[in-house]
Amino acid sequence: MNAANQRPVGNAASSAPVSNAATQAGWAYDTFSAAGFTRDVYRKGSGPAVVLVHEIPGITPAVMRFAQEVVAAGFTVAMPLLVGEVGREPDGKYMASSMSKVCVSREFTTMAMRKTSPIIAWLRALAKQLHREVGGKGVGAVGMCFSGGFALGMMLDDVMVAPVLSQPSLPFAFGKARAADLNLSPDDQLAVQRRAVEGCQVLGLRFAGDRLVGSRFDALRKLLGEQFIAVEFASSAKGDHSVLTEQRQEEGVRRVVDFLKEKLQP
Repeated sequence: MNAANQRPVGNAASSAPVSNAATQAGWAYDTFSAAGFTRDVYRKGSGPAVVLVHEIPGITPAVMRFAQEVVAAGFTVAMPLLVGEVGREPDGKYMASSMSKVCVSREFTTMAMRKTSPIIAWLRALAKQLHREVGGKGVGAVGMCFSGGFALGMMLDDVMVAPVLSQPSLPFAFGKARAADLNLSPDDQLAVQRRAVEGCQVLGLRFAGDRLVGSRFDALRKLLGEQFIAVEFASSAKGDHSVLTEQRQEEGVRRVVDFLKEKLQP
């Protein structure tokens, strides 16, 4: 394990100073390296660990607001930056720029079916490092949009005990088969199913009319059975997508926080 992994995540003793909306709000900055990737990570809080992965286009003010609420609920939150910027409001140009980067990046499986996104190996390593540092029952993870299904792949490790999938959208839902794909290799899918049989519950959230999610909730019910907890909201507009942020549903936020508390806190 390299030096970035060996020091506590979010304690950047050797990193250059970084000033942005997160650090100005008290989030500690560091980098973390694993599985061939190095990414920025912002950390705040105390208590059990939760890995919170932003949506497209980046760590927006709405993502930061939700992350701060998880911190306030009694958790150590690690928020990696996978694409885009920190603190920038979303707009059409910014969304398109981040989307194009996701499409061409080797970290993410955007079109191929029955394949686990490579970045999930990095997220698994981050979760295990955090658990070594803070201890507790295990780790939680919240993904949204393009990262919405990442917590599912993180279930390969027993340390992941509170996976949350908000509007999972990879691979992109072009065609019936791809719209049902869970962004997992066959072997990983079997491992996730085994975790569910052993009792690991998965919380999923979406707007009922969100075409980007495709038919993945049906696939999740088939894979996980009664261990899949679906929280679905009526769509009031065609573009409703971001349950926890831009089209924020207070009930959805509450359900996520309650789920994390139930699974992780004493």
